[in-house]
Amino acid sequence: MTLIPCRTLYNETRLVPADTLIQRPSVYGLIVYEGRLLVAEASCTHKYVLPGGGIEPGEDIQAALVREVAEETGLYVEVGPFLHFETDFLYYDPLDQAFHGFMFYYQGYPRDTQLGSLEYPVEEGLDRPLWVDIHALTPDSFQSHGPLALDLLSRIAAMREP
Repeated sequence: MTLIPCRTLYNETRLVPADTLIQRPSVYGLIVYEGRLLVAEASCTHKYVLPGGGIEPGEDIQAALVREVAEETGLYVEVGPFLHFETDFLYYDPLDQAFHGFMFYYQGYPRDTQLGSLEYPVEEGLDRPLWVDIHALTPDSFQSHGPLALDLLSRIAAMREP
């Protein structure tokens, strides 16, 4: 039996049988407005996550991003340029499930910026959406993939410079 090391929500490692992994394509947005990044706060760690999530079977990837951002933040976005792709192995503690993630990252542009109060399903593991100052972010500010998020933010900033 092949065991795959998976990252847990608490950034520990759990070995999971490869044949139990659930393949999960997902999409995430980096939505920046006036020097702030749109995120959601994870309820278990109170760290930030980028808005996004699973792409439903048959769903267009950009439509999935618009839907996920709306579900998690209450905002609608225009999908911008593709930024990055990577794979990930995540053990999701609350559901006792392990995922082989195929993660697509896009820049997004908010159509509005007023966040509403949302009630998340427990399985989402989120407390609230918020705008955070980009300059206050460190890799440890994020639930996971903090260095990647900061690198992508740097690329977005470089694209804006003349």
